[in-house]
Amino acid sequence: MRFDTLAAFLQAPPADFAQGPSAMIFAEDEVEIDGTLRHHRAAGFAAVALFAPPDFRLARDLEPVVHRVDYDLARGGSLPEAVTAVAAAVPGAWLYYCYNTEYLFHPFCETRTVGEMLTFHTGERRDAMLTYVVDLYAGDLEAHPDAVAPEAAWLDRSGYYALARPDPAHHNHPKERQLDFFGGLRWRYEEHVPPERRRIDRISLFRARPGLVLRPDHTFNVEEYNTYACKWHNNLTAAVCSFRVAKALKRNPGSTYEIETFRWHNSEPFEWQSRQLLDLGLMEPGQWF
Repeated sequence: MRFDTLAAFLQAPPADFAQGPSAMIFAEDEVEIDGTLRHHRAAGFAAVALFAPPDFRLARDLEPVVHRVDYDLARGGSLPEAVTAVAAAVPGAWLYYCYNTEYLFHPFCETRTVGEMLTFHTGERRDAMLTYVVDLYAGDLEAHPDAVAPEAAWLDRSGYYALARPDPAHHNHPKERQLDFFGGLRWRYEEHVPPERRRIDRISLFRARPGLVLRPDHTFNVEEYNTYACKWHNNLTAAVCSFRVAKALKRNPGSTYEIETFRWHNSEPFEWQSRQLLDLGLMEPGQWF
């Protein structure tokens, strides 16, 4: 189903999308759109919606199984604004959002769907899930000058850390069960990344409700949504494996000529399976076994 405006989509969201869990994919360019959509359809979402300019091409086999919303981020369209509006239109549904060239992985995703995971997460009285944005990059930039190579992706196996998240409303004391996470290419090439964009934590999975607002820093206006765990034990977390930063660093004239390779002594090939991410501590199974 195709919608020529965001307003049209909000007025009558498709039934499968409103039921959820549903994925919202926001296309910044035409790189890997088809691969991103196929990955999230295979993850077990009830519906996948692509928010993209009308001239972006889509594989013929995806057209009948993906909801398409004409939406242009380059022309002033805001991802937080769209996510906030959709959350108000489908209250109670679980939603996920990401950009093209990003791929959600959750614990045991090879044998369990995202819906099964969220059913368990809901049973633990959680309405949101923390995800870590794990940078992917091509191992050979001569062969892949845009740094995007799903068939030959690498990631950092170390260099991740967390800092207390200060609360300006309470004299900058640390917020309860909230941390700012850093690492990956944003950390290694921080001189090319604005400070407000260096964090790698994102609340990518959440339960929609009216009044919920996604802020530009990928946190919500409801503080409990921004916590990594409940008060009584650790909860599930997931990972969003992303070529987005590598792609931007190679497109940026201020950084592209300084980077001959993203690989370093702590790089390893990405295996496209959850066990590697669990072993590296980049997502948490919580009490789900």
